[in-house]
Amino acid sequence: MNHDATLDTNRRVYDRMADSGDPLCRPASEEELSRPLSVVDQAGWLGGSIAGKRVLCLAAGGGRQSSLYAAAGAAVTVVDLSGAMLELDRRVAAERGYRMRVLQTTMEDLSGLADAEFDIVIHPVSTCYVPSVAPVFAEVARVTRPGGLYISQHKQPISLQAGYQRSTDGFPIRHTYYRDTPIPPPDVMSASAKRLREHGAIEFLHRWEDLIGGLCRSGFVIEDLIEPLHAKPNASADSFADRATYIPPYVRIKARRIGTQSTTRPTIITA
Repeated sequence: MNHDATLDTNRRVYDRMADSGDPLCRPASEEELSRPLSVVDQAGWLGGSIAGKRVLCLAAGGGRQSSLYAAAGAAVTVVDLSGAMLELDRRVAAERGYRMRVLQTTMEDLSGLADAEFDIVIHPVSTCYVPSVAPVFAEVARVTRPGGLYISQHKQPISLQAGYQRSTDGFPIRHTYYRDTPIPPPDVMSASAKRLREHGAIEFLHRWEDLIGGLCRSGFVIEDLIEPLHAKPNASADSFADRATYIPPYVRIKARRIGTQSTTRPTIITA
């Protein structure tokens, strides 16, 4: 399958998820919007206030991320491949009176955004949907101002390699680490698999040298790294929390842009 076909498949998956009200496509609650920074920044990486900051929510449509950062006082731009996901952002912005800009494009092509435009780039789990993170990181580096923050979350390589059924020896490694082909879908969409893999999506494993090395080569320095805790030792066998006890599903990285950039501003597509 070529790259355009991969993008189209993943776009249709998220269009379908948005239209069906999937849990990943639900806007923030009233209670969450009353305390947005405590929801999005439990690690304290954003410094206590983002009022007036220019924030890019990258591959983050669905109405949740954009509304939380807007509620915290940021000037928000949200980018997503899925038009249906972006429609949720438009709806929330209209209902709440948030000023928000949306752009439908792939995370690999941010040509509709200006150099050094953003103070903060927020990137939830989504790099698994592209075969290489290098063009993504290059574009993020271009649109992030020197000194700006890039906070991204990724599926850990081991989580994409491992199976979803626990044996007496734990969870087996089923897929190779060194690969440039998509990870096969789970044989059975168990409760754990449904939490970790989007049904029908085409996903790729990115090695640690791609993630950490790629960020550094793109002009970022790593300031912190955490593995969000989802493990529960007494969880039922083969559940999401049980698997997370053996295999951390995600990694979150705080990186800061170094160097200098031009400030040429192309035409911006607005909602």
